[in-house]
Amino acid sequence: MNPKIIVVITIAAFAGVLWIVAFSGQSLLSDISEEGIFSKPGIEAQILPIEIELHDLSILEIRERAVTLQIKFKVTNPNYKSVILQFIKYELFEQDLRVSAGTIGSRPEGFVASSNYFVILNDAPTILSDKITIKNTGNTPEFWSALVNNTPEWTVKGEAFFNLSSMMKGGENQVTFEFTK
Repeated sequence: MNPKIIVVITIAAFAGVLWIVAFSGQSLLSDISEEGIFSKPGIEAQILPIEIELHDLSILEIRERAVTLQIKFKVTNPNYKSVILQFIKYELFEQDLRVSAGTIGSRPEGFVASSNYFVILNDAPTILSDKITIKNTGNTPEFWSALVNNTPEWTVKGEAFFNLSSMMKGGENQVTFEFTK
């Protein structure tokens, strides 16, 4: 038999299988169902929200003109499969004074942007951290006094944006949080 015919038949069979899988209209694999690997037609699986905890907020270094803080979040995934955490957006307050805002991770934007996301597995929490430098402007002596005496009353408010690891189901999900320390 002619080898070209075998190659054409193989390519046609592969294309046929891809067409059936792509246009069947049903999901073959469930990304979050614990009941098994096959999802039930017509039933949309529910995604449980990830759990965010303030793991640590500490003063690393304090100088006359600036202070360096480190904030750590503990992220836990209660879903059966892993999720992609795109980013955590947070604001840091000392009493009612907003002293900093930041993000950990990033949302991909544009055609050639590289992603900076985190895969959160279901069997182990992930610790994410960020360093914050706050400059002393001289306008907030009470705040700097609390830092020097190591008695600040912190509040952290924020949001986390995540989705399933398949990027095909579940869309974007959001969870908000607020902690005091």
